[in-house]
Amino acid sequence: MSAVFDVQIQKTVRSGARRFELDVRFKTEAQRTVIYGPSGAGKSLTLQAIAGLLKPDAGQILAQGQTLFDAKQGLEVPSRKRGFGYLFQDYALFPHLNVRQNIAFGLRRGWLNPPAAVAEPEVQRWLQAFELEAVAGQRPHELSGGQRQRTALARALVNQPRALLLDEPFAALDPELRGRMREELLALLDRLQIPMLMITHDPEDLACFGQAKLLIAEGRIQS
Repeated sequence: MSAVFDVQIQKTVRSGARRFELDVRFKTEAQRTVIYGPSGAGKSLTLQAIAGLLKPDAGQILAQGQTLFDAKQGLEVPSRKRGFGYLFQDYALFPHLNVRQNIAFGLRRGWLNPPAAVAEPEVQRWLQAFELEAVAGQRPHELSGGQRQRTALARALVNQPRALLLDEPFAALDPELRGRMREELLALLDRLQIPMLMITHDPEDLACFGQAKLLIAEGRIQS
């Protein structure tokens, strides 16, 4: 069986006088893998590289046996064609679009906004699944933290992705809501049987989701 993720990448990032060396190597066959470590360790850079939002200087990225990036071969599959659902830490919802439009945006090619009353069956499915029908016409600033997270997760899932990439998915929630949303996400992953790669610095995320646990520090996987 092919590894869910097989990653060997190097990237030098410069910001002013600061230089950061990312040298990440790991292979996982687990359905749920968590990369954890302190802030500034290279977690987000790693996730962005896998998603195709950051181009490594060298190395390879494979997902379920498919090569997504190979520096030596000059191969780089565009982010939109990698088939991942990506959940940003701040959810990155479009403030001028309602819940239904934000979810539907995951189905779009290009930057045209979906109509306010968009009615694709896939969108309706996730509105129902995440109990968002009552707020489908509301904009992000009118939603609770849990509703914003569900909207962002629905947008990530609407295209039936090959895997979910989650960037600190509970960091923006209050402690009580985090526990409830962890339970909801775990039940969803079990139901859909979709692979997940999460980055976090929260030990509770690690305990809940870490079938495979990878510690990153100073740009390198330690365990």
